Amino acid sequence: MKTLLLPEIHATSAPETNPAGSFRFSPAATLRYFVADWLAADHDHARLAAGQLCTKLVATMAKEGQGDLKTLLHGAASAKGPPPVHLWDPPYCGEIDMRIAGDGTWFYQKTPIGRPALVRLFASVLKREGDRYFLVTPVEKCGISVDDAPFLATELSIEGEGAAKTLCFTTNVGDDVRCDADHPLRFEPEIGTGGLKPYLHVRRDLWAKVTRALFYDLVELGEERDVDGARMYGVVSGGQFFAMAPVDNFAEPS
Repeated sequence: MKTLLLPEIHATSAPETNPAGSFRFSPAATLRYFVADWLAADHDHARLAAGQLCTKLVATMAKEGQGDLKTLLHGAASAKGPPPVHLWDPPYCGEIDMRIAGDGTWFYQKTPIGRPALVRLFASVLKREGDRYFLVTPVEKCGISVDDAPFLATELSIEGEGAAKTLCFTTNVGDDVRCDADHPLRFEPEIGTGGLKPYLHVRRDLWAKVTRALFYDLVELGEERDVDGARMYGVVSGGQFFAMAPVDNFAEPS
């Protein structure tokens, strides 16, 4: 079995090649190399090498006072939640050929990313600014494209009963979200069908599209209420009423 040798990583201002043929990476290249090497790791020896590369990146960044990168690299296996990307404001360093499709599939260079742990890691460092999405480290942010919402709400459980019930969702990237005032549901018109598309707020303006199967469940759980003088159909969770549509024109999704 061939062994994939890795270059030494040093903190310099720009990538270059030294006389021995090893590369020297700037901290600003961290995310780009991290993405490329992990996604190129299709075999056991390549995965090991990518892990070694990440270890070197952690050491380099730690020397420069960027200890949060260690949290980033181990975020997929951590139960402490995503890193504080809302506190990071690094420079923009271009676009990565990465896309989140409408069905929640993540693509890199038009190839689906098949490792759930890697998708969860990228999701943990996803940040939204206006209508744009970025993968963020303490030293760099790179733009990606998102077709609809970045996440999918794929599972639903219910705690409590009646007005005291709370809808508990799980996303395709492992987020557990209790629907309430801080994590509302919203229902948008679906162009071309006349139906509705439901979304759940996950964190910091990142939303999950609720799957069609769960939408049926929400319809079954729905009830009528007066809202600002209009009779609305919606669903209750966490002490809040989330209106879907006026009762007179509400229709179940086709």
